[in-house]
Amino acid sequence: MHGDVSDLSWRKSSYSNSESASCVEVTDDLPGIVPVRDSKLAGIGPVLVFPAAAWAPFIRAVKGQA
Repeated sequence: MHGDVSDLSWRKSSYSNSESASCVEVTDDLPGIVPVRDSKLAGIGPVLVFPAAAWAPFIRAVKGQA
């Protein structure tokens, strides 16, 4: 993803605890896409971008609801 993502509202995975620095973060700020980043590299690391239509089935599968 190109561009500044620092102003987006990032949230940690619900499977992360508040003390862990090793978390996956996502943002819902961009319609149609789901940016994902590693919280250890926030602001400096890569951001992976998935189509929202692909993200929902992925989350269902991870939760065992596919």
